[in-house]
Amino acid sequence: MEYVKFGNTGMDVSRICLGMMSFGKPGKENGVFPWAKDYEEGKAIFKKAIDLGINYFDTANVYQMGTSEKITGRYIKDFGLNRDEIVVATKVNFEMRPGRPNGGGLSRKNIMAEIDHSLERLGLDYVDVYQIHRLNPHTPMEEIMEALHDVVKSGKARYIGASTIFAWQLERLQQIAEQHGWTKFASLQPQYNLIYREEEREILPLCADRKMAVVPWSPLAGGRCAHPWGTVTERNKVDDVSPMVWDATNDVDKVVVDNLEKIAREHGRTMAQESLAWMLSKPYITAPIVGTTSVQHVEEAVAALDIKLDEDEIEALEAPYVPHVKTGAY
Repeated sequence: MEYVKFGNTGMDVSRICLGMMSFGKPGKENGVFPWAKDYEEGKAIFKKAIDLGINYFDTANVYQMGTSEKITGRYIKDFGLNRDEIVVATKVNFEMRPGRPNGGGLSRKNIMAEIDHSLERLGLDYVDVYQIHRLNPHTPMEEIMEALHDVVKSGKARYIGASTIFAWQLERLQQIAEQHGWTKFASLQPQYNLIYREEEREILPLCADRKMAVVPWSPLAGGRCAHPWGTVTERNKVDDVSPMVWDATNDVDKVVVDNLEKIAREHGRTMAQESLAWMLSKPYITAPIVGTTSVQHVEEAVAALDIKLDEDEIEALEAPYVPHVKTGAY
């Protein structure tokens, strides 16, 4: 396994991050990822990940309504992982108590409550990275950044990060932190993959300039960049989230995926390996967050680290892409 520094920090992370969104109590009644693996189903997957050297695990309070965090914590304990060697990241914002007062958001009240709830579910004294799960427009930016700073200073998080945000918003939040001497974001989680590359325009150059870690979510676009177009999987039979994110651009995305399939086949690789190798070729990428529902998926992801694409292959993979509308929601 290859390890790199987490942006402009001294912390080491594996170049593949295991997305713990794939783990939790299954069923639509338990959250928006009904295909998640429960503790026993996911155990072999997690073991393969740590056996291959993955030390970086990303979850969120809202993933299957807290059960992802619970399973993550159980794996850390049951596999006897050295807390000083692993990196655990979680997130806050989306509603944990839908429709109830203070059921979610980025108010100081909710941030302070949710970090404690996350630590309790994880069974940890601190998380390494505490991230805002999108930006909440109903809370002043100053309130958000001061609360996150206080979480770090209380010892409950080592660093803070952001996800899926406009470049101007990220820069404004960083400037607020600088003006007040508060903790700045060390990382960004954007959506980034072969069928969605809008972040190359502004926010990825901004992250490079600020020396922030870049940890893309859905590097395989919910499986679209891992299978021939139209493939039916156990996940996409019940996945209601992916269609919301990508279906509006199916016509143009199919062209990219068909091209990816052709190039991967020509080089004797899986589509997932080709997609991840393309992403890992980008100097601004720290570690893609790979969601997985099988041991094979983990093995494929780690094997991609050994694939080095030349400029012609990278250009060929990127050639069919056309601009997408950036909504800020995904």
